[in-house]
Amino acid sequence: MKVFKLGGASVNSIERIKNIPKILHEFANDNLVIIISAMGKTTNALEKVVDAFYEKNQSKALQLFSEIKQQHIDLTKEILLTAETCLQDLNDLFTEVEWLLHDNPVRAYDYYYDQIVSVGELLSTRIISSYLQEHQINNTWLDVRDFIRTDNNFRNAIIDWNNTTDKISSLSFDNKTSNTIYITQGFIGATDENESTTLGREGSDFSAAIFANILNANSLTIWKDVEGVMNADPKQFADAVLIQELNFEEVIEMAFYGAQIIHPKTIKPLQNKKIPLYVKSFLDTKLAGTVIKEGKMKNLPPIIIIKKNQVLMNLITKDFSFVGDKPMNYLYSLFGSLKLKPNLIQTGAIKVQLCIDDDELKNEKLALEASNIFNVAVQKNLTLTTIRHYNERTLNDLLSNKNILLKQQTTEIVQVLSL
Repeated sequence: MKVFKLGGASVNSIERIKNIPKILHEFANDNLVIIISAMGKTTNALEKVVDAFYEKNQSKALQLFSEIKQQHIDLTKEILLTAETCLQDLNDLFTEVEWLLHDNPVRAYDYYYDQIVSVGELLSTRIISSYLQEHQINNTWLDVRDFIRTDNNFRNAIIDWNNTTDKISSLSFDNKTSNTIYITQGFIGATDENESTTLGREGSDFSAAIFANILNANSLTIWKDVEGVMNADPKQFADAVLIQELNFEEVIEMAFYGAQIIHPKTIKPLQNKKIPLYVKSFLDTKLAGTVIKEGKMKNLPPIIIIKKNQVLMNLITKDFSFVGDKPMNYLYSLFGSLKLKPNLIQTGAIKVQLCIDDDELKNEKLALEASNIFNVAVQKNLTLTTIRHYNERTLNDLLSNKNILLKQQTTEIVQVLSL
């Protein structure tokens, strides 16, 4: 049995959706669980719906959602020969959101985020499941909220592994007459009260790893619009090269520093059961791609990770006391309460410098709370460059002309924050 994950890029157009049966025909003898993300930029569009709703701009929220709704209806009518049943299923999902949007927000933003944004995956999988059925690829659509159970930590829910294991283990596979295919969603789950939750942005990879772990899959394959795992983003670096083999530890490090190829939580469930992870191109399935598995690595090329839209927050103790334990403990408690992870921290005697993603709402709260004991200054529109396994040539090429504000360097990693 294999688990596949198809991201938003693989289902963002009719042409790419039509490519899915071609991939699946190559695995006609395998039982499959296929995790599918929302289509294209649907998640971004749904986030705007949440923002408008929470700002109590009901008419704008409904208008924005109506546009998303119409896009999915139009796609369904264009891609399916017989669309009535699928459209009725979609309408049930639309109603879930519209019912909520006609109310007023009385709970926290993160709660409404999860109830609204989660519909993107449900819509995409309904359409694709119907499309595959029309192309004689029998499959069963699952609402993942019936299988992945979480706590109520909305937007970053924690998996209830015991409950989730019981539910996913109930799935059956027919190995006698034909292969079994389940189509379900990534990124989302539900509480015991059946309230939708999300697992963190880009959490579909994690969802796939959960299914692979519990079902003892032979492998997990993440299908992308790139050849495999590259040493740098090929959209930014024309000379980026494919890394054909990586181990779990290296990928965890890459994810920690911001590489977008694999979600950080994905690796551990696979590593625990030594399930190999393949990253392959859905544009050309014949390409070998990258395999991630147990083992030692050597002779890796420099791995370059660029994070834009960074903020430098300079904090100086108001009474010029050492930052020491008390101020730093206070900061770390703020990080926890705001669900904020600094990308770089540098401390001095009375000064702390934080490099963080430009999340306006969280950063304003952090600056306000930190101002109780620190003087706070903020600088925006910065870029964080991380280089693993660097060499002098790479350092010179990437850093020679930068206006560097902050730099940290070990024998293995260099991080530079610059204008």
